[in-house]
Amino acid sequence: MTATSLTPKSPVRVRIRANRLILYTVLVAVTGLFLGPFGWLVLTGLKTPAELASAPVHWVPAHIQWHNFADAFDLIDFLGYARNSLIIAFLYAGLVTLSSAWVGYGFARLSAPGKKTLFGILIGSMMLPQMITLLPTYLIFAKLGMVDTYWPWVLWGLSSAPYLVFLFRQFFAGLPRELEEAAIVDGCGYGTIFWRIFLPQSWPVLSASFVIAFTWTWGDYIAPQLLLSTDRSTLAVAVMTTYVSSAGTPITNLQAAASVMYVVPILLIFLVAQRGFVAGMSTSGLK
Repeated sequence: MTATSLTPKSPVRVRIRANRLILYTVLVAVTGLFLGPFGWLVLTGLKTPAELASAPVHWVPAHIQWHNFADAFDLIDFLGYARNSLIIAFLYAGLVTLSSAWVGYGFARLSAPGKKTLFGILIGSMMLPQMITLLPTYLIFAKLGMVDTYWPWVLWGLSSAPYLVFLFRQFFAGLPRELEEAAIVDGCGYGTIFWRIFLPQSWPVLSASFVIAFTWTWGDYIAPQLLLSTDRSTLAVAVMTTYVSSAGTPITNLQAAASVMYVVPILLIFLVAQRGFVAGMSTSGLK
């Protein structure tokens, strides 16, 4: 046995391992805190109505009811509502990502009187609750004959979103000025510079913005419930309103099973775009 093997561990190594152990413990606890509601939702979807109504609470189902997922799928036109949600979510997410990129480019790279004031107003509009604009929005779309159509999501997408504009503005402001100066010398206009130079450079923010916008629309309950009929409505509305008994009470286990299936597309999109999403969120604030 060598002399070095008998040497006690240095205090620095012990401190590093202790810090890592504390860090991993905190990460596991936080992960469990975030996954806890989803795990409880899955367990609820696997229980019988009697177990849900029992006291004390049955944490784990005695007999797993896998058929609850099949029943939840068959009870409503699940694929039809999911198709409506996907159409609206992809339509809005694609349009609002491009329009927000264009507006963010203007705030970051172009000069105009009152630009800072307009940007401050734009950021301040993020503080307005959705409920304040709900009634005026509905009246406008009703006057234009756009109720029970998907045109409101098209117009919302073309109008950009303040938070996404902020992300793109921060990202574009950090790109070197020499890029556009060289393009201007070659005879490119600002539109060409945006489409051929700045937009291809911003794929991390594009990915993050698309995921954020898709999640907003996929999880929205108020706007589809207000503007769309039952046939055109989304999966979020169907999950919340369709699973009821003849007495009008919600069928909780089927509703939970449907909610689990409802979350799956969001998880898949996030897993596919995870690298771009994290990169976009981490680089949009750097110069």
